Amino acid sequence: MSDLSDVSTDFEEDDRPLSERLADPNSLFVLTLGGFEGPIDVLLVLARDQKVDLMHISILALADQYLRFIETARSSQLELAADYLVMAAWLAFLKSKLLLPKEENDDQPSAEEMAEALKFQMMRLEAMQEAGRKLFALPRRRIDFFPRGAPEGLPVTLRTVYDVSLYDLLKAYGRQHNEKNVTALEIEPFDLYSIDDAIARLREILPGVPDWTELAMFLPQGVRQPLMRRSAVSTTLIAVLELVRQGKADIRQDGGAYSPIYLKPANRPSAND
Repeated sequence: MSDLSDVSTDFEEDDRPLSERLADPNSLFVLTLGGFEGPIDVLLVLARDQKVDLMHISILALADQYLRFIETARSSQLELAADYLVMAAWLAFLKSKLLLPKEENDDQPSAEEMAEALKFQMMRLEAMQEAGRKLFALPRRRIDFFPRGAPEGLPVTLRTVYDVSLYDLLKAYGRQHNEKNVTALEIEPFDLYSIDDAIARLREILPGVPDWTELAMFLPQGVRQPLMRRSAVSTTLIAVLELVRQGKADIRQDGGAYSPIYLKPANRPSAND
């Protein structure tokens, strides 16, 4: 940083000759851009000139440097703000306390405490300046980068998170495996003799039967397949029982459980009676 900044303008008319006005430094238009932002900023720059850590700077040397800076500024016809002069007085007081022996029973802060407080203020200002430099070093809109005409939406990133246990994984795997291996049981259609067909067939044949006739004689002829033959036997037997219930046929079995079954029309006398 440079010396103390000051911008002064004089809008009043000056009737003096140009040569006299140029010779008077107070009548010139002065513009200084770089400068300090308060007395603490000056102290921070002076402390950096010592090229040591702020925690190890010499307060006495710093006070002498600041007082010399004030004298130089005043000799340059620069107007000093009140806070600069107050800081000069305070540093002179601090220097005197550091040089003089410590007084007993003094309720005021000691010189060491005042020096530590000053160091803390300078360290805080340095941290703020460093943060400001880092902030302005970031890319700035319409300076370091320029947006395009069409506004861009915020990018969305989807990430799936599975929060399951080992049991849940095994259960899901088993269910999926079973669903893939399920096959529908399909039974091929096949022709069987129905009970209604057997009853109709017996009603047609039974009136022409003269006497007891074995049930096997009433089965359909030409049945070769075992399933079809079992179907014919069972449906014919059920049809005979239905005709007996209706009173249109008589049935008998002389022997045991597996002996032949005989059938004849109802109310027709047998040749053996």
